[in-house]
Amino acid sequence: QARLVESGGGLVQTGGSLRLSCVRSAGTLERAHESYSMGWFRQAPGKGREFVAAISWSGLTTYYDDSVKGRFFVSRDNAKRTVSLQMNNLTPDDTGVYYCNEVPTGTRTAIDNNWGQGTQVTVST
Repeated sequence: QARLVESGGGLVQTGGSLRLSCVRSAGTLERAHESYSMGWFRQAPGKGREFVAAISWSGLTTYYDDSVKGRFFVSRDNAKRTVSLQMNNLTPDDTGVYYCNEVPTGTRTAIDNNWGQGTQVTVST
């Protein structure tokens, strides 16, 4: 069973919105401490995986890559083991497979290589 499961991707036109979800499987552990955050990453075709956004355990700390600031918003519901990424005003440059994984708070690097299957986001012109 996958530790983290991403969903919510799809095909959308430029300027559209999508809301992604990252659900941690029941019985799996997440570092419930402000020193760790849940991050979102994406991988465009032919490119490496890049950091998008992250949110700390309490939700008090959020940070974003400059390319998505003001358009993407990360939130979490710990009772539902869910971290969400609201993506607005999408452009073709946002196309890619989106993943979630834990990161040390304030960093842009995942703690391990235990990635889920991701969810595909495609933005058409």
